Amino acid sequence: MRQILSLNKDWKFTKESVDSNNPEKTSGWTDVSVPHTWNAVDGANGFDFYRGACWYEKTLSLPIEKKDQRVFIEFEGSNSVTNVYINGHHLGEHRGGYSTFRFDLTEHFTFGEENTLLVEVDNSAFEDVYPLMADFTFYGGLYRDVNLVLTSAVHVDLMDHGSKGVYIKQQDVSDDEASFEVETGLANDLTEDKKVRLWIDILDQNGQVVNSRAKDVQMEANGRKTVTVPFKLNEPVLWNGIANPYHYTAKVTVQKFNDTIDELTIPFGLRYFHVDPQKGFFLNGKRVQLNGVSRHQDRKDMGWAITEKEHKEDMELIKEVGATSIRLAHYQHDQYFYDLCDQEGMVVWAEIPFISRMSKTDLEGTNAVSQMTELIRQNYNHPSIIFWGVQNEIQIGGESQEVRDVVKKLSELTKKEDPSRLTTLANVMFVDDEDDYNYMTDVVGYNKYYGWYMGETEDFGPWMDTFHEKNPDTALCISEYGAEGIIEYHTDEPKVKDYTEEYHALYHEKVWKMYSERPYLWATYVWNMFDFGANIRDEGGVKGRNNKGLITYDRKLKKDAFYMYKANWTTEKFVHLTGKRYIERVGDETNFKVYTNCESVTLVVDGKEVETQKVVDHKVVFENVALNDNETFVKIVGDGSCTDQAVFEKVSELPEYYKAPDSEEGGLVSNWFSMPEEEDMDDNEEEVVITDDVYSSKDKIAELMENEETKAVLSKFFGDMEASPMYEMMSGMSLDMLASMDEETLNRKLLNRLNRQLTKISKK
Repeated sequence: MRQILSLNKDWKFTKESVDSNNPEKTSGWTDVSVPHTWNAVDGANGFDFYRGACWYEKTLSLPIEKKDQRVFIEFEGSNSVTNVYINGHHLGEHRGGYSTFRFDLTEHFTFGEENTLLVEVDNSAFEDVYPLMADFTFYGGLYRDVNLVLTSAVHVDLMDHGSKGVYIKQQDVSDDEASFEVETGLANDLTEDKKVRLWIDILDQNGQVVNSRAKDVQMEANGRKTVTVPFKLNEPVLWNGIANPYHYTAKVTVQKFNDTIDELTIPFGLRYFHVDPQKGFFLNGKRVQLNGVSRHQDRKDMGWAITEKEHKEDMELIKEVGATSIRLAHYQHDQYFYDLCDQEGMVVWAEIPFISRMSKTDLEGTNAVSQMTELIRQNYNHPSIIFWGVQNEIQIGGESQEVRDVVKKLSELTKKEDPSRLTTLANVMFVDDEDDYNYMTDVVGYNKYYGWYMGETEDFGPWMDTFHEKNPDTALCISEYGAEGIIEYHTDEPKVKDYTEEYHALYHEKVWKMYSERPYLWATYVWNMFDFGANIRDEGGVKGRNNKGLITYDRKLKKDAFYMYKANWTTEKFVHLTGKRYIERVGDETNFKVYTNCESVTLVVDGKEVETQKVVDHKVVFENVALNDNETFVKIVGDGSCTDQAVFEKVSELPEYYKAPDSEEGGLVSNWFSMPEEEDMDDNEEEVVITDDVYSSKDKIAELMENEETKAVLSKFFGDMEASPMYEMMSGMSLDMLASMDEETLNRKLLNRLNRQLTKISKK
């Protein structure tokens, strides 16, 4: 029978170089437990975090005889290139930081004695392992569970891209009947043929058998065989999202005479779905509003090395806000979290880290294909997963036919591996509405940041309607949208780029209203549910973080915007008084805003009822409320029973700590690199004529930096661009492209002056 033994305890770790044949020669080993990352702290504190090869060592022993036993080592996540050794023998290498992978130890494992396991994990930059660059930290380490798996010589295959070896392939599913196949991969590691019986029971959610099938299988020596067993269920109970996340279980048993030699239980759910370009997402024949949030897996002072406790806490917070869908960005997440999504009825978008920039050395997308295959096969049986994501903002790296070819290849591969689900992608915001990227997958998403990186929040509505008009048969979602919100900063006059909690909430108010009025959107995904580590960032006075989350990095504090969504997405009555962290208020009067799903709200000041208002769009604003000279106690009462309260203080001047550093104000580009002073530029406004034989702002920044003359021009205008932590991300863009994201900073006047000098330099 199969046994799974946890190997999480009693590891030794070092950053020093190790000889795999003589690890004892290395000093500096420290004791650690898995999950582990060496970037738990430095990964979210600034630009520099340790990237390189590190080593783990562990002693293994099994007090049993070998007989027909097979021994596998299983890693559920190790970032990003991993080499494994047992007793000095190199078992193999895995390239990719997010999926499960296994190696067979058997031939080099000594039963009944101590064995030395060595694991080299390297999170250096590899040109052929994705992600190559992205707006999040690449934490290194054995950051998920490690297990030893013991099986008999004949067993369900463990070497199929890290999968379970069993696939529940749904065919025709309806309210009346469900047809599906259970496809099982079997392995025989003996040097002789073996005949076994494959027995499959289908159990309902109460553990009662509702169908059973068996099949005799002749296994050839050292062979592999795939066995498919068909099933039908009448009047199945469907997995129906959060309304009823019902699951069945396939109990797969391999038998020899009276012995059970291997056994797995595979939870699964039966459902049918489609996306209508006009009406949105339908699950089991009924439209479901996919109110989505995106999630990164890291946490303050833990990085990616989190446990089931942290996963469960994240899910409870996502449930509290009222989300019905999760985009698990930008890589394969822990199997335990996909299990939670199944159990809680979350509709999931799962994706690989084919993001930002494609490899310059692997133009076939070999590693992307490998990671896509692992993602699908390892997660095939999760009913929560409806959408497979094949790329995220891969266009940032620049236009090329090779990139387009790989995106098409990934989409075709995904449909071949799993024709039952929908393919999708997340286009960067500057992809044209009628670009071919919009027709490569079943449905599409756009990462749009009107009101933060470009334009005004009000631009969302016209853009969505224009896209929909141009592409009436293309199903559209907003795969990312958001703004930075730092709870230390506050203002009575919120505006873009002030980083205040007030602008963060106002932004989401405006945007959500526009989304809720457009039923053709198949989903929307807040970026992000939680603040997360992003080593390349230095914004709003906070280094190494992306602060767009509805909840802080440590999960301690919910920002006001969290309650805006909770008011719109949930029905359990509550009231939330916003601005409770904005304690000191300037002036004799102030406004108080409330998010709620109650019908009416009453304002009580210092124990006296002041005003009652009916709730409109889940919000109430009490204007011009008088403040006492000292403290003012404010209480909010919703529908007579729900309450929230806070104390405020009147001051003569807004405290400096409520303001973001002046250097952080301005547009996107001014946060990425230095901008020229107006006095350093000429006043000639004559329009520059640009031809193909000269350099200009149309060329990629990387190309301009390769030429000494054009590099000198850029340096004159923008200083040392290569010193910017964002340089790699923006190097594949043109200045015109950056200007489309931040027209205020890279304005037409500036580009014209720049082109006046660039166009003097011939490409010949």
